[in-house]
Amino acid sequence: RGSAGKICRKRLVAICVRGRAPRHESDEPSKKMNTALPAFVSSFSLLQRHAPCITERSSRSCAVESSPVFKTGSQRLPKYTGFKTDTFLCRFRRSGRLAFLASKSLVSSPEIPFHCDAVQAPPKPPSDASLGGGMMVGGYTNVDPAVRDIVPDAVNGRTVVKVVYVVLEAQYQSALSAAVRELNARNKDIAVEIHGYLVEELRTPAYFEKFKHHLSEANIFIGSLIFIEDIAEKVLEAVEPLRDQLDACVVFPSMPAVMRLNKLGNFSLAQLGQSKGVISQFMKKRREKAGGGFEDGMLKLLRTVPKILKYLPSDKAQDARNFMLSLQYWLGGTPENLQNFLLLLADKYVKSVEQHLTFAEPVVFPDVGIWHPMAPRMFENITDYLEWDRTRKDVVRDPRAPVVGLLLQRSHLVTGDEAHYVGMLQELESKGAKVIPVFAGGLDFSKPMDDFFYFPAAQGGAPIVDAVVSLTGFALVGGPARQDHPKAIQALKRLNRPYMVALPLVFQTTEEWEDSDLGLHPIQVALQVALPELDGAIEPLVFSGRDGNSGRAVALQDRIESVAQRALKWASLRKKTAAEKKVAITVFSFPPDKGNVGTAAYLDVFGSIYRVLEALAQAGYQVDGLPDGPEDLMEEVLHDAQAKIASPELNVAYRMAIPEYERLTPYAEKLKENWGPPPGNLNTDGQNLLVYGKHFGNVFIGVQPTFGYEGDPMRLLFSRSASPHHGFAAFYTYLEKIWGADAVLHFGTHGSLEFMPGKQVGMSTNCYPDSLIGSTPNVYYYAANNPSEATIAKRRGYAETISYLTPPAENAGLYKNLKELKDLIGSYQTLKDGPRGIAIVNSIIETAKVCNLDKDVALPDSVEDDNSTQDDRDNIIGKLYIKLMEIESRLLPMGLHVVGSPPSSEEAAATLVNIAGLDREENDAISIPKALAQSIGRDIEDIYSRSDRGLLEDVELLDKMNDATKASVTALVNESADVEGRISAVKSITDFLFHREKPAWLAALNDAGFPVEEKAVKPMMEYLQFCLKQIIADNELLALIRALNGEYVLPGPGGDPIRNPEVLPTGKNIHALDPQAIPTAAAIRAAKTVVDRLLSRQKAENDGQFPESIAVVLWGTDNIKTYGESLAQVMWLIGARPKPDSLGRVNKVELIPLDELGRPRIDVVVNCSGVFRDLFVNQMNLLDKAVKMAAEADEPDEMNYLRKHALKQAKELGLSVRESATRIFSNASGSYSSNVNLAVENSSWENEDQLHDMYLSRKSFAYSADTPGAISQQRQILESSLKTVDVTFQNLDSSEISLTDVSHYFDADPTKVVAGLRKDGKKPTAFVADTTTANAQVRTLAETVRLDARTKMLNPKWYEGMLSHGYEGVRELSKRLTNTIGWSATSGQVDNWIYEEANDTFVKDEQMQKRLLDLNPNSFRKMVATLLEANGRGYWDTTEENLDRLREIYQEVEDKIEGIE
Repeated sequence: RGSAGKICRKRLVAICVRGRAPRHESDEPSKKMNTALPAFVSSFSLLQRHAPCITERSSRSCAVESSPVFKTGSQRLPKYTGFKTDTFLCRFRRSGRLAFLASKSLVSSPEIPFHCDAVQAPPKPPSDASLGGGMMVGGYTNVDPAVRDIVPDAVNGRTVVKVVYVVLEAQYQSALSAAVRELNARNKDIAVEIHGYLVEELRTPAYFEKFKHHLSEANIFIGSLIFIEDIAEKVLEAVEPLRDQLDACVVFPSMPAVMRLNKLGNFSLAQLGQSKGVISQFMKKRREKAGGGFEDGMLKLLRTVPKILKYLPSDKAQDARNFMLSLQYWLGGTPENLQNFLLLLADKYVKSVEQHLTFAEPVVFPDVGIWHPMAPRMFENITDYLEWDRTRKDVVRDPRAPVVGLLLQRSHLVTGDEAHYVGMLQELESKGAKVIPVFAGGLDFSKPMDDFFYFPAAQGGAPIVDAVVSLTGFALVGGPARQDHPKAIQALKRLNRPYMVALPLVFQTTEEWEDSDLGLHPIQVALQVALPELDGAIEPLVFSGRDGNSGRAVALQDRIESVAQRALKWASLRKKTAAEKKVAITVFSFPPDKGNVGTAAYLDVFGSIYRVLEALAQAGYQVDGLPDGPEDLMEEVLHDAQAKIASPELNVAYRMAIPEYERLTPYAEKLKENWGPPPGNLNTDGQNLLVYGKHFGNVFIGVQPTFGYEGDPMRLLFSRSASPHHGFAAFYTYLEKIWGADAVLHFGTHGSLEFMPGKQVGMSTNCYPDSLIGSTPNVYYYAANNPSEATIAKRRGYAETISYLTPPAENAGLYKNLKELKDLIGSYQTLKDGPRGIAIVNSIIETAKVCNLDKDVALPDSVEDDNSTQDDRDNIIGKLYIKLMEIESRLLPMGLHVVGSPPSSEEAAATLVNIAGLDREENDAISIPKALAQSIGRDIEDIYSRSDRGLLEDVELLDKMNDATKASVTALVNESADVEGRISAVKSITDFLFHREKPAWLAALNDAGFPVEEKAVKPMMEYLQFCLKQIIADNELLALIRALNGEYVLPGPGGDPIRNPEVLPTGKNIHALDPQAIPTAAAIRAAKTVVDRLLSRQKAENDGQFPESIAVVLWGTDNIKTYGESLAQVMWLIGARPKPDSLGRVNKVELIPLDELGRPRIDVVVNCSGVFRDLFVNQMNLLDKAVKMAAEADEPDEMNYLRKHALKQAKELGLSVRESATRIFSNASGSYSSNVNLAVENSSWENEDQLHDMYLSRKSFAYSADTPGAISQQRQILESSLKTVDVTFQNLDSSEISLTDVSHYFDADPTKVVAGLRKDGKKPTAFVADTTTANAQVRTLAETVRLDARTKMLNPKWYEGMLSHGYEGVRELSKRLTNTIGWSATSGQVDNWIYEEANDTFVKDEQMQKRLLDLNPNSFRKMVATLLEANGRGYWDTTEENLDRLREIYQEVEDKIEGIE
């Protein structure tokens, strides 16, 4: 390779596979190597196909250098025992990448007659100036389409036919180029000039202009698989005006609007969807059905229709036949087929071609079959393939060798772009596997799977394969447009094998992917990662790149090796017996503290692990020394019975010497930049790296190390996260390479591995999650209600997630003075008209103040006859009553879940009551409260509205309706409960309808005073009955055993079981959703309700003025659960709405006219969580487009605050309006959170300014639709935008997680950051939307924190439920208190009384104090320290007596932990 990037003529190298002569016993190793016959290549056309730089020059020749063995590191070619001269492997170095290429029918020859032209570097992309400044639009690809330009060298009087094409599939580039070169070289009548574009390139303005220029001179336009909405619009914009001018326009399956461009003579699809023609009707019907059936149906049609149409006399019939032939040529894909395709179009339709051109019929390939590069042909049945494979002499296999099924696209095979397939196949075979590589010509890959992955029926019909790896990148059934997931799941369930989908790069070259922090292009993530996950696919590893010059796939050997290793590890889980397999259970400890070992969201970790160990033992796994119970198990992991008290360290399972660590951890050198040389200061005894945990036979319970920088304020300020430390790396090195785990089970939501630095999606070898997990299969128990972070674990940690149930949600109830207050209100309702009415009101006011409800409801000191009316008093009582109802009915998870323990009938009823409160439109079932309201002639929304305002009559009615709903659902559940309160079988609702008596659930409603009829509530009751079956199903342990057995785990959505009961039963492989499907229409409607209430409340508290700017936080999980409600809220604030395309995908946005909007456009500053950024880059793109459209709209400042502020910022910062309208922010790629939560949890911050700096440093990475391939730090614009913020805003979407349950919410809160940036000293108002019930609420942050404290941390029902789990329950209490101080730090919205009552409840009560100390001394110490810290930082004002007692207790606990008597 010369300095100019050229390959010198005599340095092109063809390297043979490891060939060898027949073995002789006398052969020495060196002789064997020397006798290996080099596979010299004599087929010029083959080399020309694989290396476009080679052209035929008969007068010149160049010797090909050979190499007997190719080996780099651990990369080896197959160990063939015999040499076949009809096979070779060729390596070309292209931009530093290895491309493995294979073919057949080669003849040995010492010299090859060819001339090797220098390979030119790819044309440079247009300059920034040509693109209008800034980064290249498109951002992900910088390949100039000029690499696909072919202009004939010599026309020699021939007619020149000009062709322009746009395709998604880069594999057609080289085949078309070869076809055109061959045609130009050999055809005497025409020459072809061709210009090609890959779809993504049309985003670049300069390339789009070039495309339009080429079209204006073209005779023929060809398009294929144009399914991306904005690209389709660009194609229409360019082609439609020229359609009549073009001689032929041929578009293969694409968006309907693009398909309508088709024109061949009299044949047209311009009326597609309206025409009655046979083809258009067929296409319409096929498209109406989901999945890959469209293209498969087309394949069948192609076999017969052209033959029929051939005999019809009309020109239209012949034109229709030519269209079908064109599709046959195209799907055939070989250079020969494509050459004849061009000749057909030129002969029949190009007006300037006067000669009659001859062309052959399409060469047709099997629709499905088996392909192997060493086989003499494609196989169409499994018997023939297995017989051929049995007779192979080039491989020697263990009879028990795993069998891997590969799914391939036929288009890559027929176009000759199969290098990446060959590389994968040879890697698997070199590792001893048998491979069955099957293909499909359409997009239904379930058919070849069904046909070829089973033994013939005569041999029993059992599955042959042990694992399946799809190399297509697509969903199993269906391509980029529509999918049939139920059909795919049914096929995979029947096969019951692990199903991996590896990814070829489609929209990027290899170099572009490697250089990208984001990794895969967002469109590829949506089409080829998110959609296969809905089928149950796992492990989205990139395995092939793309060469920018040729468009060919390039096998990425390190990635191929990783895919192969992981596939074989999954396959080995089927081959090994249970007693042989080793399972590493990994628990988490966060924040790093001995009292936090076993951290997981709403999971009793040690109780659950104990259940898992019992299940593994029963399944035959070697589980030695199983303790007597969960408590004993916990103590053994922590060290021994005294570990909680007398040992600062956990049990040490292994001490890893530094030389061993460095030898087994290839990436250890990279970690020194952040952590210095090993062993460092974490997980070490000063000489060795320590692995904490405990062995129980072939099961190891290990404690995952933490990030390591939690306590370092300087590291927390870094805008990008640090690498894992040496102790973290050593833990995973031990699991894979020393202990030899067959699988790792990460236990609960969530650990740190998947959040380590690296690409967002599409890991490379240099990404830490990829390096850490290595080749070990990763099974991960994940909370069913957290699909977003589960998806991160799937994509970045290669996890097969298994959902576990969150605890059943129950009403919080009332306690202490709150209960007394409700009793007083009940007395008022009966005595208010009597002489004691006023006295009772005064007692209510006094008690309400004791309960601190005067912070929520404005209360007078007292009421008398002369200063209040009956209506006034009713209004006071009504407002207090609705506040009490809000507290009492608040949903909260009770206790912690134990894996494999389904809820009791009482717990199931609590969940069903909440499900019954929401309409289920898809089941034609209205909510029970709505049915009750209708039965008395009322509208439920009116009741909600009036009760929200505190109107006593409606508050009472709503309370009565809630009680009736609960009674009815409980009656339904009790019909199926046994005497122990458990449900083993659910009785059908029809069982009760055959009896004459009224069903108990209906009687409960009627007895409560609601004359509701059975038909009004029966649909909901039937739906609840279905939900009950799902709730009591117990699949969590079974799914784990299936995963460890190398079986297929059924996929299922994650989310809130109340909103979406399809989340149940748990024990599913969690997936998120199609990111292009949100926001849905229902989410948009719900979002408008919240936005209207938010603006109304702010206006009421701000002298009738709209807020000019609102800072909004977007969460990944929230938007999955609600199908994009908070995303839609941002659009409503701006005054924009999404526009679904013809396939229902949301890829466009438009402004709502001001006269329709009816208010000003609100400026927004959107901060997206790192998880949202990873999952919804397309939605960030939509939001940025909406923001920029609003900023550039020609509207008055008083009606467009976004434009008003952007104009001012542009002037102040010296930017264009478009640049200053940057409003969509997140973390740097591969980084998550602001680190404010880590600082608070570890008390590692000096002052609030430090927290503000963390936020601004880490959350200031801006996203722009103009440069979608990059996220750049724009702190100055973020600060400028936050200066005008009047309101900060977040959403709560489900009952399981509220403000103090997790640290994420305060970590993302900018309330004090805004207050510090505003120059006018004004503090923003902080609001929280609560959409956990049908009656959405908008509360202030302070109101929400108070509600959280009353219903959870200070509520005996909640904390006793937690403490029933002992050690882990105390940790949950400590976490809530820590998160409360986090809200003080970021917002200042925590009332003093909350800390005071926490101290009274958990510290001053000596009995409670002793209980907490005994259960978990480390977590109790943290609680005491948190209270002292709250005082020290000025968040809690209390007596000196309280502080002295806290200091005293802290010292006592400290001494006890350290073993000091």
